[in-house]
Amino acid sequence: MSDSPSATSASSAPVLPGCEPWSHTATAPGSPGALVVHGFTGAPSSMRGLAEAFAAAGFHVELPRLPGHGTTVAEMKTTSWADWAAEAEAAYQRVAARSTKVVVAGLSMGGALTLRLGADHPEIAGLVCVNPATQPSPDMVAAVSATIESGTDEFPAIGSDIADPDQTEIAYSATPLRPLLSLMVDGLTPLVDTYPTSRPPLLLMNSPQDHVVDPAQAEFLATTYGGPVERVTLERSYHVATQDYDRALIEERAVAFARRVTS
Repeated sequence: MSDSPSATSASSAPVLPGCEPWSHTATAPGSPGALVVHGFTGAPSSMRGLAEAFAAAGFHVELPRLPGHGTTVAEMKTTSWADWAAEAEAAYQRVAARSTKVVVAGLSMGGALTLRLGADHPEIAGLVCVNPATQPSPDMVAAVSATIESGTDEFPAIGSDIADPDQTEIAYSATPLRPLLSLMVDGLTPLVDTYPTSRPPLLLMNSPQDHVVDPAQAEFLATTYGGPVERVTLERSYHVATQDYDRALIEERAVAFARRVTS
């Protein structure tokens, strides 16, 4: 096997330690692949454990760093949904080129990007969403738009919503509002219309105690999704569940699901 920093989009600011993208190439011929995608204002570090679990299970893995993430808030302010979706697509193409079948897994906004890829690529073997953002809030869109118009371009940080006191997410100290608006308007709004016609099997894992994404968003996805849905409730974790008390459960269930759908 071989592990290496993964290709990603150019950055004008230094990448923070621990926020590097990661790539793994399996040694066995005919191996399946996994694309693992982090969330809004977060970094690959939040998904590294899951990426390594896929690698240990014999999968090729791509764990990209989304543009504007893992560097500075100022750099993220120059990015939008189009940039993140383009990098997710490029990472999917990288892992698909060396894999027999591919699963995609994402946290929060990474879950939305996972669903976008599932809608665009019906050949994907399965999707794993952890506390995914699935639909825009009209009230939030209005509030963010009004705040931007008033001259403010940041909200307080949303990162590190974790129950385990020994875990901390590497995330930004502020939430840039124009990128947040792009996530809702350019990303989630058109994505909602794809759920009924999406068919890849879906493993949906969500936390009832999520202080970032309303758990109702997972329920909305479960009731509108067109393919088979498997549910796991993350009772002990908050939003960044991949770094929380249920992280081992997430890795176990995701790997078992991925093995099943790629076999």
